[in-house]
Amino acid sequence: MRKTAVKTSHRQYLVATALLAAIGLAASDASAQKTEEEIALAAQNPVAAMVSVPMQYNYDQNIGPRETGHKNYVNVQPVVPFSLNEDWNLISRTIVPVVWQADIFPRSGSQSGIGDTTQSFFFSPKKPTADGWIYGVGPVIYLPTATNDLLGADKWGLGPTAVFLKQEHGWTYGALLNHIWSVGGSGRADISNTYLQPFLTYTTKSFTSFSVNSESTYNWKTEQWSVPINLMVSQLLKVGEQRVQLQGGARYWATTPETGAHGWGARFTVTLLFPK
Repeated sequence: MRKTAVKTSHRQYLVATALLAAIGLAASDASAQKTEEEIALAAQNPVAAMVSVPMQYNYDQNIGPRETGHKNYVNVQPVVPFSLNEDWNLISRTIVPVVWQADIFPRSGSQSGIGDTTQSFFFSPKKPTADGWIYGVGPVIYLPTATNDLLGADKWGLGPTAVFLKQEHGWTYGALLNHIWSVGGSGRADISNTYLQPFLTYTTKSFTSFSVNSESTYNWKTEQWSVPINLMVSQLLKVGEQRVQLQGGARYWATTPETGAHGWGARFTVTLLFPK
C-alpha cells in the first residue's frame, strides 16, 4: 500500500512539474509576443526611442512637362534617440537621398549622386500624454549636400518641425509636418515649403502593417502643391538576432506641378531595427 502511495505521489509531482513548465513556457511566449508587438508598433512611430535605419527605394515616372523623365532614389534615413533626462528624449532623423534620374526636363540628360540632406531634431517626452498622445517638436535643417546642380537647390534652409500621433488597438494615426525657409546659399530659387504627412496604419497580431499616407508639399513661392498618396504593406521579421521590417507598395500622384512626376510610382523599404 505504501509503495502505491509513493508511486501516486511521484506521478502527481511529475504532472505538477510538467504543468508548471508548460505555464512558464506559455508565459515566456506571451512575453516574447508582447515584445515583438511593441517593436512592430515602435516601427510605426517616428519618435520612438529606438535606433532604426530605413533604406527607402522610390521610383517615379512621367516627370516633366513632356512626361518623359524618370527618377530612382534611395533615402537613407537613420533615426537615433538620445536620452536627455528622466522625462525627455531628443530624436535625430536624417534623410540623405541617393539619386539616379534622366530627362526630368527637355535636354537635361541624366544625373546621379547625392541630393540635399534634411536633418530634423524632435524633443519628445518619454511618456505619452494623459490621453495617450505622443508628440515631438524641434528644428529642421536643410543642407546643400547635392553633388550635382540638378539634384539639389544649392540653398541652406531652416524651420520648425513637429509630429503627433496616437497608438491604440493596433492603430497608429497622426501627422508629421515642417516648414523650411532658405537662409543662404547660391541657388537661384528661394525656398519656402510646407511639408505635411498625415498617416494611418493598422498593425496585426502577426506584425503585418497596412498603411496609407500622403507626403504633401506646398511651395509658397510657386503656389503649387505636390500630393502623392502612398499605399504600403510592411512585415516585421527576425533574421538571426537582427529585426528587420520589409515594406512595399505603390504611390499615386494626385496633384503635382507640370515639372513634377505624374501617375503611379513605387516604393520598397528595408529597415534595420535595434530595440533596446
